Amino acid sequence: MTERELLVGEERALVKLRSLYKSYGYLPYKMSKFEEYDLYAGNKDFLVSDRVITFNDTDGKLLALKPDVTLSIIKNSVADGEKRKVYYNENVYRVSKSTGQFKEIMQAGLECIGEVDITDVFEVVTLAARSLECISPDYVLDLSHMGILSALLSELPDSLSGRISSLIADKNAHELTSLCAEQGISPELAEALVALASLYGSIPSVLERLLPLCKTEEALAAYAELSSLCELIMNTGLSSHVRLDFSVVNNMSYYNGIVFRGFLSGISEGVLAGGEYGRLLS
Repeated sequence: MTERELLVGEERALVKLRSLYKSYGYLPYKMSKFEEYDLYAGNKDFLVSDRVITFNDTDGKLLALKPDVTLSIIKNSVADGEKRKVYYNENVYRVSKSTGQFKEIMQAGLECIGEVDITDVFEVVTLAARSLECISPDYVLDLSHMGILSALLSELPDSLSGRISSLIADKNAHELTSLCAEQGISPELAEALVALASLYGSIPSVLERLLPLCKTEEALAAYAELSSLCELIMNTGLSSHVRLDFSVVNNMSYYNGIVFRGFLSGISEGVLAGGEYGRLLS
């Protein structure tokens, strides 16, 4: 395939995505190519990489080419609780995982900001699935809920919680078991964490295995929210493409609800990611 054919294919996909988002009432959002560096310096854990391209403005203020779109949208949104639904198609500047060098990357997506409920979450998850479908019919959308992991880790220090989260994200049950034993974590909690790391599959089968792991009020509330979302999904034609996977882990300092990651056949890494980042807004 030639470079021209690739560009034509990319533009065709972007046209489909814009049409999809508009049909759900999302409005286009345009932004500057750069922001004040402090915006990113204060939220490094939210970024894919903490390395950004910086330069000085004429008044000496340190600016940065934007490595992320979400932070810019939140910064420029009025904090009045009013719901805002926007979509974007922007270039971001971040370090490539494959080359280790800075790269200009086209990023398309959407944000639903404000007082959102389970219906809004369902809409965003639906749009995530349909976005993947615009590219290829052979896709999988993995769902998780950060509230369940957060509940299990609530009594542990942050440093240990971070290590455990990373091992769950890697599905590394062996190292996770060893770490729990080394840190004196109770056998019951250790068993629950290892079980959570291995949970993957269709919605009905995973929900059934997940419930016994949810023993606290916080965990049960997260389970109820996830179950409500899954019930809505099961009533659509998308459910055959959706899996529950608790190795989908985002930073708990920002994400506190539903999170998801999308995959296309033939591509090993996720091509789409998102979730509820209520703590970023607080």
